[in-house]
Amino acid sequence: MEHKDYDFGLVGLGVMGRNFILNVADNNFKAFGYDLDTEKVDALKTEGGNLERVNATSDIKTFVDALAQPRKIMLLVPAGKIVDSVIENLLPFLAKDDIIIDGGNSFFTDTDRRETYLQEKGIHFFGSGVSGGAEGARKGPSIMPGGNKEAYQHVKPIFEAVSAKFKGEPCVAYLGPKSAGNYVKMVHNGIEYGLMQLTSEIYDLLRKSCGLTNEELHATFDAWNKGRLQSFLIEITSEIFEQKDDKAEGYLVDKILDKAKQKGTGKWTSQNAMDLGIPVPSIDIAVSMREISALKEERVLADTLYDRPKPGKIDKNELLTMAEEALYFAFITTYAQGLHQLADASKEYQYQLDMSVIAKIWRAGCIIRAGLLEDISSAFSADKQLPNLLLAPTFVPKVQETVASARELVAYAAKSGIPLPGLSNSLVYFDAYTSSNLPLNLIQAQRDYFGSHTYERTDMEGIFHTEWGA
Repeated sequence: MEHKDYDFGLVGLGVMGRNFILNVADNNFKAFGYDLDTEKVDALKTEGGNLERVNATSDIKTFVDALAQPRKIMLLVPAGKIVDSVIENLLPFLAKDDIIIDGGNSFFTDTDRRETYLQEKGIHFFGSGVSGGAEGARKGPSIMPGGNKEAYQHVKPIFEAVSAKFKGEPCVAYLGPKSAGNYVKMVHNGIEYGLMQLTSEIYDLLRKSCGLTNEELHATFDAWNKGRLQSFLIEITSEIFEQKDDKAEGYLVDKILDKAKQKGTGKWTSQNAMDLGIPVPSIDIAVSMREISALKEERVLADTLYDRPKPGKIDKNELLTMAEEALYFAFITTYAQGLHQLADASKEYQYQLDMSVIAKIWRAGCIIRAGLLEDISSAFSADKQLPNLLLAPTFVPKVQETVASARELVAYAAKSGIPLPGLSNSLVYFDAYTSSNLPLNLIQAQRDYFGSHTYERTDMEGIFHTEWGA
């Protein structure tokens, strides 16, 4: 290799990696890729065109030698052991102060471990979430870097150039030390699970209660996307209903098996929220529903064993109005739960996260981008210590105006045998969070009765235990 002046290296030339490195090259940075698969190497060379601008190899030494120092190498490979394997393969060819960036969905504790390991070898390492799918990687993703701030400065011009832009602002920002970037991406994905579940439930309700056709569903979601529900997920949902099946008659969505898969980030969000003691029921149930969906054969059998009520009569226009309001309410509560988890994790793990900045970099490029995030960013900008979005003065009227429809739809669906677990959990979360008095006093009494676990009182300070029944 004659030239050793490529600005940026990328390991993993699958669809995401190839699109990301082409994005880098399009923004006037010289980029060099590496993949063991020679077909992927050749595909990048062909698509990139100018080898002085973007090149690739399947030889790891050639790859590393092509990069200007300090080398900036991003990994876009599956999370897990393969990340450690790639790091070990790179190490013999790296020099002090070179930088490795994990752009995959790695679990945050793995990022902390890798950073410590590489720091001892004089190599900088940090995790950086990338959201937006293959199209986002090519045209501009939302990027969530954390870790060593000094090392990030070397990559900052590249990331700001390739990221999505919202009103001219790059959708990337340094988020905090250690695994802050991977953690924020994890919770981003948890919120994504929640929003997708909610959207699917409203679709199910509209087709089962009033028999909306795919054409009507397309028109409904398209109209919603032009209003306060404007978001990437609502937009693509409207487009899905238009897609005709290229293998048979009718629409494709009606032929897709109702078994949803998952890669684990939603589960990680839910599990870690439990570790932190933060309630995220809208995310929890979204994970559970994917697990229930996998039980297809059992569900089909169970459907034959139990009677199900017929959906009650309801005016179509009234239903559409309530559905839009309920979905908006549930979107707010889902974002509130995820951001609450981020705020608490920031304290627990010393991330120093700024909720306003996180909401800003989610406004474009990422899967959960939505018009709502502009208001969310403003709310946290107005009060940096805001513990929960539901306490923001600007969001109180938004919730008050829409929660009644959530109640109506949950009640209607329950009577009609239509499952709305995401909406139900969003409503339960809201009602519990806004209740000054919960029945947990009885639970504390029960715990003290059978296990002498003690309790506190409302009328005096201290810790108490009672010999019950004595």
